[in-house]
Amino acid sequence: MATDYSDYEFLKVEVAERVATITINRPDSLNAVNNVVHHELEQIWIDVRADRDVNAIILTGAGRAFCAGGDVKGMAGGSLVQGGSKGKGRGRGPITASNGRRLVDNFLDVEQPVIGAINGDAIGLGATLALLCDITVVSEKARFADTHVKVGIVAGDGGAVIWPLLIGPHRAKEFLMRGNFISGAEAGRIGMVNYAVAPEQVMPKARELAQELADGPTLAIRWSKLAVNKWLKQQSNLIMDASLAYEMMTFNTKDHQEAVKAFVEKRKPDFVGNKE
Repeated sequence: MATDYSDYEFLKVEVAERVATITINRPDSLNAVNNVVHHELEQIWIDVRADRDVNAIILTGAGRAFCAGGDVKGMAGGSLVQGGSKGKGRGRGPITASNGRRLVDNFLDVEQPVIGAINGDAIGLGATLALLCDITVVSEKARFADTHVKVGIVAGDGGAVIWPLLIGPHRAKEFLMRGNFISGAEAGRIGMVNYAVAPEQVMPKARELAQELADGPTLAIRWSKLAVNKWLKQQSNLIMDASLAYEMMTFNTKDHQEAVKAFVEKRKPDFVGNKE
């Protein structure tokens, strides 16, 4: 009996030929993560991992972006935006540090290989989701950035884990402290992603890779992935509690309040730093 994914509101799940394609589906908001999306991103990895019809997974975004990260307009109201009408209790409640930890843990526990089809910009949590994929196929025109610092908060939801592993601590610290962008083409050049291709080739290449893995020796593929993920999980266990605690602390600073207010008012923020 096929797994029913119809109660997901902002994740579209399609299964064909043993490949599940998961699409973050809020294109009008550049697939920004509100409460519902966050809770669904925590749960989907549990559901798809248990789906016996799925041997490989593609993760992508609807429209012109992969994922714009946290919904900053929602932050201006004191929390991520509430919303949604479907689901079995998903998305009903604030996002806490434990939710951030759960999302990363559940992602790393998925046994099937996950191919990231990064069709457009991957920002903040969106960049973390993209870079946690086992194989990344990105548009040369896409941009990556962890812009938490731009809204006065710490990159607590996985950026401090995955960026240093991919590009080394020094380059990672610069990106995390400055919130700068890197193009898909440049990310490919420095080995941050597996493939940087023309925009129209992102999904075909991702499907090619996913189908090859779905048709391959299932247990050998899954257990090879899980062996490497022991390293990723060790780093996550080392860093996530501290980074999430720091992030929660910065949510209560004047700099964060000023940053989200400036975002809504479309002006440059005036940070006060530790003078508050």
